[in-house]
Amino acid sequence: MPRPVNVEVTRRGDEPIERMLKRFIKKCKKEKIIEEYKARRYYVKPSEKRRIKKRRRAKIARELQAEREKQTN
Repeated sequence: MPRPVNVEVTRRGDEPIERMLKRFIKKCKKEKIIEEYKARRYYVKPSEKRRIKKRRRAKIARELQAEREKQTN
């Protein structure tokens, strides 16, 4: 089970709120909080998780292969 994550952002001097919010969002993405929330919205069987993971790996491999071919041409 993943460890609980408490993302905290404090204001640096007279930093604008927009920049502070941007840092908060960046931290949330780094900790994959949103992705985990979306994944837990409904139950996914372990076999389906494996299938999704396999498809994702295959897609990344295809993209990397296409990039390599593009660089050699």
